[in-house]
Amino acid sequence: MFGLEKPGRSGAFPSMASVGDFNVLSSSIPATKVELSVSCRNLLDRDTFSKSDPICVLYTQAIGNKEWREFGRTEVIDNTLNPDFVRKFIMDYFFEERENLRFDFYDVDSKSPNLSKHDFLGQMFCTLGEIVGSQGSRLEKPIVGIPGKKCGTAIVTAEELGCCRDSVLMQFCANKLDKKDFFGKSDPFLVFHRSNEDGSFTICHKTEVVKNTLNPVWQAFKISVRALCNGDYDRTIKVEVYDWDRDGSHDFIGEFTTSYRELSRGQSQFNVYEVINPKKKGKKKKYVNSGTVTLLSFLIETEVSFLDYIKGGTQINFTVAIDFTASNGNPSQPTSLHYMNPYQLNAYGMALKAVGEIIQDYDSDKMFPALGFGARLPPDGRVSHEFALNGNPQNPYCHGIDGVMEAYYRSLKSVQLYGPTNFAPVINHVARYAASVKDGSQYFVLLIITDGVISDMAQTKESIVNASKLPMSIIIVGVGPAEFDAMEELDGDVVRISSRGKFAERDIVQFVPFRDYIDRSGNHVLSMARLAKDVLAEIPEQFLSYMRVRGIKPSPAPPPYTPPIHVLQTQI
Repeated sequence: MFGLEKPGRSGAFPSMASVGDFNVLSSSIPATKVELSVSCRNLLDRDTFSKSDPICVLYTQAIGNKEWREFGRTEVIDNTLNPDFVRKFIMDYFFEERENLRFDFYDVDSKSPNLSKHDFLGQMFCTLGEIVGSQGSRLEKPIVGIPGKKCGTAIVTAEELGCCRDSVLMQFCANKLDKKDFFGKSDPFLVFHRSNEDGSFTICHKTEVVKNTLNPVWQAFKISVRALCNGDYDRTIKVEVYDWDRDGSHDFIGEFTTSYRELSRGQSQFNVYEVINPKKKGKKKKYVNSGTVTLLSFLIETEVSFLDYIKGGTQINFTVAIDFTASNGNPSQPTSLHYMNPYQLNAYGMALKAVGEIIQDYDSDKMFPALGFGARLPPDGRVSHEFALNGNPQNPYCHGIDGVMEAYYRSLKSVQLYGPTNFAPVINHVARYAASVKDGSQYFVLLIITDGVISDMAQTKESIVNASKLPMSIIIVGVGPAEFDAMEELDGDVVRISSRGKFAERDIVQFVPFRDYIDRSGNHVLSMARLAKDVLAEIPEQFLSYMRVRGIKPSPAPPPYTPPIHVLQTQI
């Protein structure tokens, strides 16, 4: 999250609502940007002779030290208890991160930007995921913070910014490029770079090489507007032209710069670029150029996004499966992976909380089936590979992540850790549900937490290959010191998983070893945020790949809420 402007400390209120701080975890390109609109109903009245003059101040929370930082402010609206603020907050949105937000409301009494000089009207806490995951991406929550008083309601709506989901299909050709090869003509290719805030450049696309020609026509290629210019239409795009060499020491032919806005004019005299080699230009007086590059076509395509489906009502159902095999060690011993330490969560608890707290924002009823496998159950000691942690096989649902944690601890006291470690039964359990709703209204995520010594590899592969046709994804977190080679194989990032000659239709498994995230400094908050980020980052793409293959379009979002218009709206 990059902020260009800090809240001013003198004069009027800062003019930007999209002010933020750099976030350690968010140095990747944001998945998308969302615009937050804020309204309130029935605010407290703090003015004697007229109504309050409200302003909203948004704070975000740093992941490590939990410190709240001001992100931005809306305008002030005079004389109303039901403001619809015009100024929006624009934020980066990542599905895989938990972004805590705090909206503070004040009645402004003077021109001072110092908030302590104004009357506090209350505050509302939520996460960005909660707003996005609410029906129609519209969250309504009571304003709290003044004991004994009803402070009214805050309404926050999230809207995905359009530029983030556009892709462009472009094709280029070149004429009369410099000849670089001794025995033949050049083998040219193009390299595209987007410019960053600090003036540096990041590579964002390379074309293929066209062999032995000074007048190449490259194939059309597709690139997201976000990757090309981070959604900024006037940002410089630098294009370099190289002559390909087998040994990797490609010869620089020349370069030119453009921008998305220029390119969007399409094929025209404006989109013929002189390729300039600055060294040659400096040395040779008669140097004109090293050839020209021409844009042949430019086509904008709008992609449907993960948020389109969520906004249209698609629910994400989250199921947890926990490994209760004897290889975890006796839960009463501190060496056990299931050790119930009264002062600290064990690895199972930490992984469950890290992933669950993010996913729960996308599940409206917050009821999660929680299963165990590999234990002997009371009263008769039979071994089960899919038992309900809450002891109720007819209704294995637990309320919220805290409910799942409670059921997990209860199970540890009543079952006997045993074996073998079979994954297939819990995968098939979720697959049965996923197979019954293939219309895109629901998507299933199964989190398996295990110490990794798997006994039914062949059956598990078969289950995953079958599940790859269904609306589901599987996350595996490996805890403990074991070798996780088998888990890496299931992940299928290197080699697509197959069973009896049949390959998985799509990659649906994401595996991470818990030990890679243990923070030596003991800062579990940061390390768990990193764990959640890595296991959840692939879910939106896996989700979209299912919808694309099945040709399922997002349902239209429910009609947006239109607040009543207030005539009295003045701004400081």
